[in-house]
Amino acid sequence: MFWRILRQLLSASRGRLGVALLALVSGAAVSSALLGIYLDAESKLTREFRTLGPNLIVSPPPVAGSEPALTDDAVMDRIEAQRDASVVGAAPFLYVVASASDQPVIVAGTWLDEVARMDGWWKVDGRWVSSRDDAGECMVGRVAARQLGLAAGSLLVLHVADRSASLVVAGIVNSGASEDDQVLVSLAVAEKLANLPDQIGAVEVSIAGSPQQVQAFASRLAASLPGLDVHPVRQLTEAEGAILGRIRGLLFWTVLLILVLTGLCVLASMAALAMERRRDVGLMKAIGGSMTRVVRLFLAEAGALGLAGGLLGYLVGLGLAEWAGDRVFGVAVSPRWEVLPVTLALSFGVALAGALPLRLLGKIKPAEILRGE
Repeated sequence: MFWRILRQLLSASRGRLGVALLALVSGAAVSSALLGIYLDAESKLTREFRTLGPNLIVSPPPVAGSEPALTDDAVMDRIEAQRDASVVGAAPFLYVVASASDQPVIVAGTWLDEVARMDGWWKVDGRWVSSRDDAGECMVGRVAARQLGLAAGSLLVLHVADRSASLVVAGIVNSGASEDDQVLVSLAVAEKLANLPDQIGAVEVSIAGSPQQVQAFASRLAASLPGLDVHPVRQLTEAEGAILGRIRGLLFWTVLLILVLTGLCVLASMAALAMERRRDVGLMKAIGGSMTRVVRLFLAEAGALGLAGGLLGYLVGLGLAEWAGDRVFGVAVSPRWEVLPVTLALSFGVALAGALPLRLLGKIKPAEILRGE
């Protein structure tokens, strides 16, 4: 009987229910589109920030004098033990001042395969050295290559005191950063040139995630590396946090305004609907129907309206998010299925809040309705 009456209520007063449903669909569509754009923009923005390079540095404490601060490369084993899905790459570095063609040059020994994961936006003329243990090839920054007259395929001979290394230039790097002035070699070659076996100067780590996730990983890593300095690159993490914070604030207040306006529209429709149903409620109470069941019936009607509006609004929001992403932001927005339950919950809540005028039906006296008052 309950569901039969509910179907009758939904089929009656189609005009006012249609207005309320339209308001719910519109509000849910805009809300789901904004949520989808935000979530997609957050993931894309995080990926873009990761292309700017490492956002976490591990280094030994500074030492007195002119000697560089070094640590044992066994630290990489402990870093690898903490590695999870959020770690894009982790590369050790050892810097050496060498000479090539009687000119000083900075040599950076590292794991080039890990650097490739962290700095995927570098432009390389030639090819990238993909093996971390390849001692026969190197990569040269564009500024250093111009000074030394090198190109991809050239032979480069590096000297440090009585030690030397002959390397083939695999590619010329254009990073727009300090790497443009350096020669990038495998860590083993740098250790040999510097005569510092099993020593590194720092570790650069790239973490995919929010600034809070980066800080959490840094704290966890610092606990496993006592005596070493573990700190995020503040320029990157603070800039990323500021941008995401502004986007999050704009989204919150926009969605809140839309939900308030949607709720007011539903409220007005339900208030008018409550006045129309005074006689029906009076008759229900006159034949012994409890007010609890009557209210539950009307709340079920509002809830069904909210769920329907949320589902339809989400489907419309998919197209709206795709259109806004293409026309406004110039990027493709991927469907975010996790937005669906949020949209349904918001629409359901707004519908129930808009059904508050139905409480007035509880004050109806059957005698007045039967007398035609």
